[in-house]
Amino acid sequence: MVRSVLLFDIDGTLIRAGGAGRAALNHAVRRLHGKAGICDELALAGRTDLWNFATAWRQATGRKAPAGAVDRLQREYLRLLPGYVRRATRERRYVLPAGIKILLRRLSREPGLLLGLGTGNIERGARIKLGPSGFNSYFRFGGFGGDGLRRDVILKKAARRARALARRRVPARDIFVIGDTPYDVAAGRAAGFKTIAVGTGFASWASLVRSRPDHLARDFKGVAKWLKWFGIRTVD
Repeated sequence: MVRSVLLFDIDGTLIRAGGAGRAALNHAVRRLHGKAGICDELALAGRTDLWNFATAWRQATGRKAPAGAVDRLQREYLRLLPGYVRRATRERRYVLPAGIKILLRRLSREPGLLLGLGTGNIERGARIKLGPSGFNSYFRFGGFGGDGLRRDVILKKAARRARALARRRVPARDIFVIGDTPYDVAAGRAAGFKTIAVGTGFASWASLVRSRPDHLARDFKGVAKWLKWFGIRTVD
C-alpha cells in the first residue's frame, strides 16, 4: 500500500543540464522571430515552461502571445532541445547532484513509496532532459508544465495522478515536494504538501533558508537523513 508520494523537480534538483533548456529556447526564438539572446536576462529557474515560452515571445515581439504562438514556439523548442542536451553531455556540463543516484536507487526499492515528477517542464521536454541521467525509469508519473501556468496547480495534478496509481487517497501530509528554489517551496506549501529544499541548483542558500521549507539539505548525501524525513525507519 502506498504511504507517501515524493514529487521531484528536475532542473537544479535531479540534474543540471548545462543550460540546455535556455539555449534551446533562445535558438527557437531566434529562428521564429530573428531575435538573439532573448532569454539571457530572464529568470527562468523555478518557472513553468508555459510561462517561459509566453514571456520569451513577449520579449521578442513586444506583444502578448496570441493563440497558437506559444504552441509554435514549444514545438521548435522541443525540436532543438535534444541537440543541446547531447552537447551539454558531450562537453561534461550535464551533471548530477551529489548523492542523487544512491538516494533514488534506495527509494525505488522502498515499499509504499511512489516517486513522481513535479516540474515546470512540459513532459516531453522533461523526459528529454532526464534521458542522459537514466532517471526516467524511476518516475512513472508526474505533474508537468503543460498542466498549468502555476506550479501549485502542477503539483496538485501530480498528486491526483499518484492517487489514481495508488488507488487510495494519500493524505497531503504524506506528499513531499523536493526542489532547489523558493518557487518549489512556495508551490508545495500552496498545494498543502510537505517541502524539502535542496541546495543543488540555481537559488542561493540564503534564499532557500528564507523560504522556510519543512526540511533543508545542501545535497542528497546522507541517505538515512532523507529516509527519516520520509518517515522510513532504518536499521542501524
